[in-house]
Amino acid sequence: MKAGTIHHHKGFTLIELMITVAIVGILGALAYPSYLESVRKGRRAEARAALANLMQQQERHLTQNNTYLGPFAAGVASTPFRTHSASSGNVADASHVLGARECQAVGGETPEVRDCIEVFAVPRTTALADPPAAEIAVDSLGRRRCNSSSTALKPCWP
Repeated sequence: MKAGTIHHHKGFTLIELMITVAIVGILGALAYPSYLESVRKGRRAEARAALANLMQQQERHLTQNNTYLGPFAAGVASTPFRTHSASSGNVADASHVLGARECQAVGGETPEVRDCIEVFAVPRTTALADPPAAEIAVDSLGRRRCNSSSTALKPCWP
């Protein structure tokens, strides 16, 4: 090597690598909450679609038997209806389990099951917990509820 020549090193220095890791970490910290909210919204949409399907099955049962089928607890497999939100048919893939119960009072009177049924969806496990939308429900009268409230429908029913 001649004296006075400049020798260039190829590669990254440790400080350059640490700055890159820090930038990626900051971007990840900002993006991850948005990703989780997007996943929750997708699961809620899946639950709403499953509720519409269950209500359709209930309406079919009503036309054939002159009464709705219910009440039954969320995820009970002994009913002839699908009681989970997975389109694959496998309950392990489901984000929500479905159930049915008597409708809430209308004008001070609680309707009988032959007149009204409410279907609801709850997250399948605590790992899939969704506190803003812990329970999504709709009844055969078209009343929608979110977390036992008919006044605050968001985020369950956008």
